[in-house]
Amino acid sequence: MKNDVMLRAEARNTTKDTLPEFEIGDTVDVHVKIQEGDKSRIQVFTGTVIAMRGGGLRRSFTVRRLVDGEGVERTFPIHSPSVVAVKPKRHGVTHRAKLYYLRDRVGKATRLKERIKATKASEETKKRGRKRGAKAKAERKARQAAAGAKKKKKGKAKKAQKTEASA
Repeated sequence: MKNDVMLRAEARNTTKDTLPEFEIGDTVDVHVKIQEGDKSRIQVFTGTVIAMRGGGLRRSFTVRRLVDGEGVERTFPIHSPSVVAVKPKRHGVTHRAKLYYLRDRVGKATRLKERIKATKASEETKKRGRKRGAKAKAERKARQAAAGAKKKKKGKAKKAQKTEASA
């Protein structure tokens, strides 16, 4: 009980208000605050997110990049005060939760296909889905019949032109 209360109080004090929106496979810029003596500066680490683990305050993500042919990975806690910002640059297509197989690849083989965001119109049609029922079926058949009639008219017109040209 006491431990649970302490965790809630700690979470209130240490969590960030706005979390960055990125997924595994995305290429991101991680802005990290580095303290050197009495000076502090912000360093940017750019790479591909290959893993996310944990939950709540302990949530962290691993970013991988290639530097002079050598793979460099860094793991960042999302709620860390040293992580100033995470800015997604490119969204990659992935079908796995962990992209550890990228460790074995070098050069262009480490690239992922880019995920194209859906347009507003396509999202709306997905929400509505395909219309079902007898009325919708009749409408579809009418559209198909109209399209078929147009094709037949074009075909007949072409045949008439050919016969006129040959005569």
